[in-house]
Amino acid sequence: MPTSLIEGNSILAVDIGAVNTRATYFDVVEGRYRFIGMGQSPTTSNPPVRNAMLGVQLAIENLQTLIGKPLMDDEGRLTIPSQPDGSGMDSMVTTLSLGSAIKTLIVGLLPDVSLKSVESLAQTTYIRVVDSINLNDPRHIDEQVDDIVRHSPELVLIAGGMDGGASHSTQKILEIIGLAAYLLPETKRPAVLYAGNKQLAQEVKGSLSNIASSIHISPNIRPTLEVEDLAPAQRELANMVVEIRQKQMPELEEARTLSGGIILPTSYAQGRMVRFLSSYYNSGKGVLSVDIGASAVSMGASFEGDLHLNVFPQLGLGEALDNLLKLTTLDEIARWLPLDIPASTVRDYLYQKSVYPGAIPATKEELAIEQAIVRQNLQLASSWMLQRLPGRFRPRNGLLPAFEPILAGGAAITSAATTGQKLLMLLDGLQPAGIATLALDQNNLLAMLGAIAEVNNILPVQVIDSGALGYLATVISPICDVAYGTPIVRAKLIRDDNSEMASEVKMGDLQILPLENGQTARLQLRPLHRADVGLGPGRAGEVDVIGSSLGIVIDARGRPLRLPTDVGQRRNLAQKWITTLGG
Repeated sequence: MPTSLIEGNSILAVDIGAVNTRATYFDVVEGRYRFIGMGQSPTTSNPPVRNAMLGVQLAIENLQTLIGKPLMDDEGRLTIPSQPDGSGMDSMVTTLSLGSAIKTLIVGLLPDVSLKSVESLAQTTYIRVVDSINLNDPRHIDEQVDDIVRHSPELVLIAGGMDGGASHSTQKILEIIGLAAYLLPETKRPAVLYAGNKQLAQEVKGSLSNIASSIHISPNIRPTLEVEDLAPAQRELANMVVEIRQKQMPELEEARTLSGGIILPTSYAQGRMVRFLSSYYNSGKGVLSVDIGASAVSMGASFEGDLHLNVFPQLGLGEALDNLLKLTTLDEIARWLPLDIPASTVRDYLYQKSVYPGAIPATKEELAIEQAIVRQNLQLASSWMLQRLPGRFRPRNGLLPAFEPILAGGAAITSAATTGQKLLMLLDGLQPAGIATLALDQNNLLAMLGAIAEVNNILPVQVIDSGALGYLATVISPICDVAYGTPIVRAKLIRDDNSEMASEVKMGDLQILPLENGQTARLQLRPLHRADVGLGPGRAGEVDVIGSSLGIVIDARGRPLRLPTDVGQRRNLAQKWITTLGG
């Protein structure tokens, strides 16, 4: 890329999270865009400060110190565009994931058609569905209205009716929504997104314009019975999420102004990058992105540009932990513990962490509990995501489809003490099968790059090319239904210097084949007992691999992973796995 095409276009990306705010600077180095540095600060939207922009300012101040370049003037105002003396930046973008899940009412005509589609739309962002309405709703009209008023939703998502189809049924439901909105105080009236029969769009605007805080119209998410198209409505919904956050936190208007209007929900921006990467890597498999944060667990799966975005606010590592035991049990969390920790201690940690989401584990017991929660939340999220994927992407064995690569972000993973801890959390929580490359978004760049693509589509490509994502390990996870201790794979690692290492892997093993970081090699795999190493049942083959600090990992513990029922055996096994990976 000629330098002249990208010269002088430095960009500041700010991500305002539930716990941390990050400011990241990108600029041109030797004719190509590079990630220069990142500053961080606690997010300041909660008491006693209650102003998220203070955290932004502190993060930028820390960034200035790190890169040795002034980005603000003496009065703390951002310098945009950059100046002849080198200070400032040329543009700015913002992503955000702070705030409680938005209370949402979903509305559709038929439960298995438009209501299902609008539910899928709601699951792509930071939303908590509090109620739903459809034509088959058994409640009387006054009960439906009472329930809407009681829930007081901040957002209403409406779908239904094929383009050009009948409108009477939709109009009946709109009357219910209109009456409920009218009964709510003006300050609590919801925003409305209509994504149904396009012939009714103007009627919806006319009937709800005076009793909704705002009305947004997007193309029909179910234009025909066989077709579902969420993408246009997802973009409109992303804008509405930001709009609602601005009403909750008026100071965010300053961020929008500084960003030239480019302010996006973190999950949406990250989904944009996952869609791009699935085409960029062109591996013949899907690309999976996992981000486990305080506000939500987000999972984006893309297959040749076909994005399936899932956001689970109920699994966040912040205030949502208060209700986690409604979704799982203490025993299911405790089964991942390598230490003898009372159930009451685990429960107390959940409640304390929900009140103080920024707290860092201070003891080995607290660290073990937090990493157990990460494993369980990842397992829940991956299971739910699998249920939502179209049937053509779901393997018959009930496991996740093949992904290459798997990208992981979120401080609970990326800031873990050892590489082994990071990898083991992902392997236990996601349980990938076959051959997969795992990488870390250690600087939480994916969402920022997705937002930057709005103004500069060259920068994300060049930053990804520069190695901004940290390679974690190549993992081979065979699938085989034999007794533990039975040999299932013979592996031979042939290094570039022609030195070799052979190993026989038994069912239940977790093995490492040493290969130095960055070194390339050929890995020969010969399955036994029709084990599937990712090439098909019983099929042998060779794959090119790259070394890491962990070498090449063969995870033959089984898919799905079955833990011993005996507590003592389970803890000993967990300790053994941690020791194997250097945790």
